[in-house]
Amino acid sequence: MATSGHIDTFARDNLPPRELWPEFAFMLPDLQYPERLNCVTEWVDRWVATGQGARPCLISPSETLTYARLHERVNRIANVLTRDLGLVPGNRVLLRAPNNPTMVAAYFAVIKAGGVVVATMPLLRAKELSYPLAKAKIALALCDARLSDEMERAKAQSPDLQRIVYWGPGEKGGELEALMAKPGYESFTACETASDDVCLIAFTSGTTGEPKGTMHFHRDMLAICDSYAKHVLRAEPSDVFTGSPPLAFTFGLGGLVLFPLRIGASTVLLEQAGPDQLLDAIQRYRITVPFTAPTAYRAMLGKLKDFDVSSLRKCVSAGEALPRATFEAWHKATGIKILDGIGATEMLHIFIGSPEHEVRAGSTGRAVPGYEACILDDAGNIAKPGTVGRLAVRGPTGCRYLADERQRKYVQGGWNVTGDTYLMDEDGYFWYQARSDDMIVSAGYNIAGPEVESALLAHPAVAECGVVGAPDEDRGMIVKAYVVLRPGFAPEAALTRLLQDHVKASIAPYKYPRAIEYVAELPKTQTGKLQRFELRRRASEGSARKLAS
Repeated sequence: MATSGHIDTFARDNLPPRELWPEFAFMLPDLQYPERLNCVTEWVDRWVATGQGARPCLISPSETLTYARLHERVNRIANVLTRDLGLVPGNRVLLRAPNNPTMVAAYFAVIKAGGVVVATMPLLRAKELSYPLAKAKIALALCDARLSDEMERAKAQSPDLQRIVYWGPGEKGGELEALMAKPGYESFTACETASDDVCLIAFTSGTTGEPKGTMHFHRDMLAICDSYAKHVLRAEPSDVFTGSPPLAFTFGLGGLVLFPLRIGASTVLLEQAGPDQLLDAIQRYRITVPFTAPTAYRAMLGKLKDFDVSSLRKCVSAGEALPRATFEAWHKATGIKILDGIGATEMLHIFIGSPEHEVRAGSTGRAVPGYEACILDDAGNIAKPGTVGRLAVRGPTGCRYLADERQRKYVQGGWNVTGDTYLMDEDGYFWYQARSDDMIVSAGYNIAGPEVESALLAHPAVAECGVVGAPDEDRGMIVKAYVVLRPGFAPEAALTRLLQDHVKASIAPYKYPRAIEYVAELPKTQTGKLQRFELRRRASEGSARKLAS
C-alpha cells in the first residue's frame, strides 16, 4: 500500500487483514493509476484546467451547473469543511439528501478535502441512520434541511456525531451556504491522498441482515469508469444521463455522476424519479442514457405512447435480474436493447454486462473487461461451462468490509462470492438463476424463483410478481407467487388456473406456482429491489397459520 494521505487513520486501521482481501487484478492499461491520486480532480478539475468549464454538467429542475460552477461549489464546500468545521484527511462525513447538485458537490468536496464519504438514503429513519454513524465513528454530517427531523433524532442517539450542517430551504437550512460565501473560498488544492486511501464507505441495504460497510479507494472510483463505462456502456460527451437510483446507492453514484463526468457529459438529477417522472424527464431534457431497475422499465412500457422518448440511445438496468419478457417488450417498443448488468455494493458497480452488439436476450452478459468471473461448485472449485453454481468474480475492485467478520464469507479463495446462483455457457455468457437463498427445493427439484417470475411476467395480466418458496408438509416447499395484476383483470380462481397453465407451457411444468396470492403491491427497498425475504416471511407465516387451523 502507498503511504496514506490520511491523518485520521480510522478507515485504514479498520480494513480487513490483507489475507482476507480478494485478489485484485488490473488487467487493462486504463486501470493503471499513480500512487498519489485524488479522484475528484479527474471528474471536475481537469475539465476546467483544459478550458472546458463552460460545458453543462449537473442539471436539475431548480438549477444547472456547468463544470466550472460545480468546480467552484466543490471548492467552497471543501474550504468550509477544512477551515470552519475542522475536517482532517481521513475523517468520515455523513451525507443525507435527495439527488440534487449540492449533494454531488458535497460528495466531491469531502473526497477532495481528503475525507471519507458515507452517503445515506433520503428515506432512512433515525434508527437506520444511527447504525452507520456508530459503525464508522462519524462526527460530522452535511444534510439537506428538508430531512432535518430524522437527522436530529439520529443525532440524539449517536454520541459520536458532534455537528450537523444543513443546506437549502427550511427552518434549519442555509448554514452551509452562509459559510460557503466567505471570500477566498473559491479555490482549493486537492488533498494529496494515496490511490489506495479509502474515500467512500458505502453501506449495503441490509436486506440480508445488519448492513455492511463496504470500503472503496480513490482508484476504485475511477476503475468502474475505465472498465464498465468505457468498454461496455461506451457513452459519449454529448450524452445526457438520468436515472432513478439514489446517489447513496453505488449503482446511482456510478450511473448518474461518475460515468458522465468522467467523459465530460451531463446528467439530469431528479429528486423524485418514478416511472412517470423518468418519462417526463426523458422527453423534457432529451435524455439519451437512463439508469433504472427492471420494474421501472416494465412500468414505463404501457406509457411510452404518451411521451417522446426518441432521444434514447442506451438504457441500463441493474439492481434485479432483467426478465427476458421486459427486455423483449422494451426492444420491440423502442428498438433499444436494454443493457442488463449485475453489480454489488462490495464491487462498487457492474462487473458482468455486455455492449449492445454482444447482448443475448435473457443473459446478464459476459465479464466486463478488466474483470474475470466463474462459477464455483459446492467444494469451491471452478465448475465447467453449463454448471449451475455460485457466481465468483475478481478484478480491479473488490470486497473490503469495515471491521466485519462477514468478510470471510464474501471473499473465498481470492474470489468475491456474490451470493448469486448462475450458469455460464460455453461462450462465457452468464445466465442468472437466483440469489443463492432464493432457490426453492420442492420435492427434490431445484427451482429458481426468478425464472418463474419471468414466465409469469410474460402473461398480459401480470404487472409485477415475486416468487418464493412456501413451507409444505408433503413437498417440503412449494412455489408460491405474489402477483400484482394489471387493470382490467380480476383476482379469481379462473385466472389463477390460467396463469398456472401459462407457466407450465413456458418452462418445465414442475416449476409452476402451486399457490398464487394477489396483492396490491410488492415489498421493495428504497432502490426498487424486490424484498423476497419479506415475501418468504409472509409465506412462512401463512403456512404456519394454515397448519394451526
